[in-house]
Amino acid sequence: MLARRYLLLDPLARGGMSVIWRAFDQSLHRMIAVKVLTASLHTDPGHRVSVRSEARAAARFIHPDSIEIYDYGETVTTSGGVAAYVVMPLLDGTPLAERIEQGPLPWQEAAAIALRLARVLMAGHARGLVHRDVTAENVLLTDAGPKLLDFGIAAWAGDPDDDRGTPPYVAPERLLGAPTHPAVDVYALGVLLHTMLTGRTPYPETTWEEIEAARRTEPPPRPPGVPNAIATLCRRCLAHDPRDRPTAAQIVSALNSALGTAALARHVRRGLTVAGSAAIALSALLWFQQSGPSVLQQAQERVHEKEGVQPPPSSPPSAGPSAPSAGPSGKPSAPSPEASAPSGEPSAPASAPASSPSARLMEREPAGAVTVEQAAAHFKTALSARTPCGATDDDVVLDLRQVLDDSLTPRHGPSDARMAGLREKLSQRWREGRLAPACLSELQARLDDIDAALQRD
Repeated sequence: MLARRYLLLDPLARGGMSVIWRAFDQSLHRMIAVKVLTASLHTDPGHRVSVRSEARAAARFIHPDSIEIYDYGETVTTSGGVAAYVVMPLLDGTPLAERIEQGPLPWQEAAAIALRLARVLMAGHARGLVHRDVTAENVLLTDAGPKLLDFGIAAWAGDPDDDRGTPPYVAPERLLGAPTHPAVDVYALGVLLHTMLTGRTPYPETTWEEIEAARRTEPPPRPPGVPNAIATLCRRCLAHDPRDRPTAAQIVSALNSALGTAALARHVRRGLTVAGSAAIALSALLWFQQSGPSVLQQAQERVHEKEGVQPPPSSPPSAGPSAPSAGPSGKPSAPSPEASAPSGEPSAPASAPASSPSARLMEREPAGAVTVEQAAAHFKTALSARTPCGATDDDVVLDLRQVLDDSLTPRHGPSDARMAGLREKLSQRWREGRLAPACLSELQARLDDIDAALQRD
């Protein structure tokens, strides 16, 4: 029992510096998760104050892919020490570590998880918070996506380093006593990405002693069997010198680009497949239209021969448009519509009547049929579609929709200036890593349609 309130029931996960418990809040009568640090705080009062300050700062850090903090406290352990604990929501999900135990993840899945985590780190680093323990055990895979745990025991950038962290994910400079800085999170994310791609950590050391004894002089290992952009990014994150590592924002941009390129390639392949199928179907249709009557006639003749039925005599070819055929009574029958057409009006070709499928396939919709309202609706549909804009954050979608609505309001200035502002907003979101390149290209094409519709109006 912690603070005479939180009843610890059973451990859910164990990391290098803490244990997560499934617990029950007896005051509010709800299930919760409690993370208890294994290191004692009673030997260093300054360290104890630092942990409290970090927990308070992290509690003010709100991100959809980070776990909210309900409470922070300290407790006396059975050995007489003082341990900190953090109270969080209890979410249904699977630790990423368990997923990795089943084998390497497809590179697209691994990159998508790393992208979500990089966005959390980018937001935390912008506030001066460094996580320091980005590991597979601290990532929970939920129905809403991956969630990063343990921001409740973060540190301020520039704080003295301590021994908190999980050895395989610890950056080399931490062994030299370097102050806390965002690059240690980038290194840990590189270890995690490599582990997701290969099923194992990039280096075999699993304890502080083994890491201190290791002398790494070779370049970081390269994960095999993945696109070059992903493998290169992973190696950059694992660079021995922290100055050679990308920032979290640069990781977001690189992963967005890689995933957007892959989504565009899949879209093109699907388009080629559909186009190929349509071409085959159209060729078959045209062939059947040209040779269909003779094929049907041959089939009917074979059936008549098999059944012993005398086939009807085939009509002789017409001598000309004005030559009527004889009817049953011996009198000339009425001429066909083709034959009765005046000489000055061409008759419809027999091979392609107006109601035939080939004629309908050749029809085109009139140009300029799309209105401004329709083009704007197409822009919003593309923005909300799973491909290629499915990875776009909800706040970016809302922002771009509002900017579009403002751009279509005449009182906000000339249409050219208004649309130029929207295009600049798209470019800005892309530079921030919030829009995939394929999504940017699709939205720019929709803006071209809006521009054309505005010019027509």
